[in-house]
Amino acid sequence: MEDTPQTRSLHPIEASEIHARRERVYLILAGLFLGTLAMLNILGITRFVDLSFTLFGLEIPMVVAVGVLPYPVTFLCTDLISEIYGKERASHLVWMGLGLNIWVMIILWVGGALPPEVEMDPATGLPAVGTHGRVFFEVRHLAFGAVAASMVAYLAAQLVDVHVFHFWKRLTGGKHLWLRNNASTLVSQLVDTTAVILITHYYAGALPIDDESAIGPQLVTFIASGYVFKAVAAAVDTGPFYLLVRWLEGYLEIDTSET
Repeated sequence: MEDTPQTRSLHPIEASEIHARRERVYLILAGLFLGTLAMLNILGITRFVDLSFTLFGLEIPMVVAVGVLPYPVTFLCTDLISEIYGKERASHLVWMGLGLNIWVMIILWVGGALPPEVEMDPATGLPAVGTHGRVFFEVRHLAFGAVAASMVAYLAAQLVDVHVFHFWKRLTGGKHLWLRNNASTLVSQLVDTTAVILITHYYAGALPIDDESAIGPQLVTFIASGYVFKAVAAAVDTGPFYLLVRWLEGYLEIDTSET
């Protein structure tokens, strides 16, 4: 048969069904990771939700930004990619996420710079309430603060997550999946939460702080609230993480203990 463009494989990815299957799964995990990242940066600190609860008669404060809610999904995705595809591809995804953060900021800046020119209230730096564009500029203002904080925190936390994950994988000889999943996520989320809260407050001034009370305890409460939420989410996702890894090993024909 004549070798023509119609008879040749269109792309090396389609050279074998199993290779194509592995790339599709990677695309799903990477897409979920990047989509979630973009969503949480835009929602960011537009609203804080009060998840405070009472335990043994003691009131436990827990106030978290709405952008924190989907954040544990990003760590589940990077842990799955680290386990299935290895450290290098997980690190590539982390850097792609940083580029996405920058892209979000560029679009928000361009959207505010294009005509028509909007008259800003000197007191708030935003258009007057009820005027066209007020909602965009409110979201833009808060997103700038959230993205600036998350860019630093995200890069530190995700790289810590990938490196700690593989540190425990080497240390345990590929055993104790639950240990590397939780240890990497808990350490990286402490880094992330602390950095986000401190940068959001001192750089963006966007936390709902009570000026009548001492700042230190309030920042500690915000950090503790965000961290506890993420730690609980990390513990909860251990089961799904195990099930997904075991299923993907068979589906993708990969032995993660030798990858």
